[in-house]
Amino acid sequence: MKLSGQSILVTGATGAIGQAICRALAADGAQVVVHYGRNREAAEALVKTLDGRGWAVSADLSDPAGPQALWDQAIATAGRLTGLVNNAGIRSEVAVDAPMEEWQQVWAREMRVNFLSAVDLSKLAILHFRDNGGGRIVNMASRAGQRGYTSSAMAYGASKAALINLTKSIAQSHGHEGVTAVALAPGWVRTEMAEAYIAEHGEAAALAGIPIARMADPQEVGEITAFAFRPTQVSLNGAVLDVNGGSYLR
Repeated sequence: MKLSGQSILVTGATGAIGQAICRALAADGAQVVVHYGRNREAAEALVKTLDGRGWAVSADLSDPAGPQALWDQAIATAGRLTGLVNNAGIRSEVAVDAPMEEWQQVWAREMRVNFLSAVDLSKLAILHFRDNGGGRIVNMASRAGQRGYTSSAMAYGASKAALINLTKSIAQSHGHEGVTAVALAPGWVRTEMAEAYIAEHGEAAALAGIPIARMADPQEVGEITAFAFRPTQVSLNGAVLDVNGGSYLR
């Protein structure tokens, strides 16, 4: 029970990666605040698998008011929080020759959900952690934020690159206050998003360039997230941990 005594908020918890993270955290002894946007049924089903170590809370992170509402609910539910996982994310596509209004709408929503909600939650977490003995933020970035992305999904890659920079800034600026930050950068993970890509482009296209010739399993991401929250891993502060099967090396 490496995480006994910790209470961690996980955003976007009803997706495959979010569920795996919540299960891994709870298995290691943490209490988990399970965030969901619309899928209440999935969130409540997930909580039932956490052996009394979880609560479900709802908030719309595409709304600028969403992060504050979520944070307030999490504190009211769990009391003191020791961790935050900014996992909520979307991946939209828009062609560069799309009408400007459509282009701007896609970029604005992608940045709001993937990045700006994490910015606001990180601000709230920093203030809370600073006054309550410290805490840790784990940001779910992406290989796309390191090497760039396809033309139609540049907004996704840009939002993840910004998340990596946010992680490093928090690590440098607030580590001395006991507030640490780590980013994870997965490549393809076997999720609904990956399956949709495979349905359109074929599995060979998704696996191209991955030396181990397979996608990561969500459980792998969950396990490394739980590891990053261990109190003994404070020196991971500022790290970007690649989970991409060797498809991007730096």
